[in-house]
Amino acid sequence: MKLNVLLFLLICTSFSMAQVPKGAWKSQEPTGSTSMMIVADNYLAIASYSLLNKYFERSEGGAFTMSGDKMTYTPEFNTSDTAKIGIPVVFTVTKKDDVLTLRSEEAMVWMLVDDAENRPMAGAWHITERAQNGDGPLVKIHQSGTRKTIKILSGTRFQWFAIDPAVKGFYATGGGTYTAADGKYTENIQFFSKDNNRVGASLKFDWKLDGGRWDHSGKSSEGKPIHEIWEKVL
Repeated sequence: MKLNVLLFLLICTSFSMAQVPKGAWKSQEPTGSTSMMIVADNYLAIASYSLLNKYFERSEGGAFTMSGDKMTYTPEFNTSDTAKIGIPVVFTVTKKDDVLTLRSEEAMVWMLVDDAENRPMAGAWHITERAQNGDGPLVKIHQSGTRKTIKILSGTRFQWFAIDPAVKGFYATGGGTYTAADGKYTENIQFFSKDNNRVGASLKFDWKLDGGRWDHSGKSSEGKPIHEIWEKVL
């Protein structure tokens, strides 16, 4: 009886781990650019870019659900085809070793960059508070519309994007690698949709996690002071 229970638990654990391929995944495009996909608990984002040429190509992202090996993904933004926004796509998900395949009409093959295990920053975050003028008191952000800014992180990668799904609006995105240790959070920018001159820059911030709140302060890529509170997207 105990053996059967143990086997059942092992099967369930393996199945649940296969449900959401959390972490960062990399794919090489025919154009020569690199595509990076970050997958959190219920959100994913993809960006295609050339680090060598400092060229941003495209990005998309949105929420998803899993049922068995089926992923239903609904884009909230797509910089190359806005007609796809809000239209669910069902993928069959298979993972073997460090290779992830998402199959719909065509197959997309991704190689593992990091699995986001035991990384407290991994997930999808949205801004809930911001200091006025960058260094004033924190003020709650009252969300009256559908415009939002999200930052999604794996164990080593990040991407942020400002969007408005209701009007199929896309305003900006950027991303690259990050480290978080000893109270310092550092972003190394590898793509930036609005200004490719910022590619290659490193930005260092003070940070801490307190009750699920990410307290983030320092200077922006424009050199302006910022102080923000981010919380996980449910």
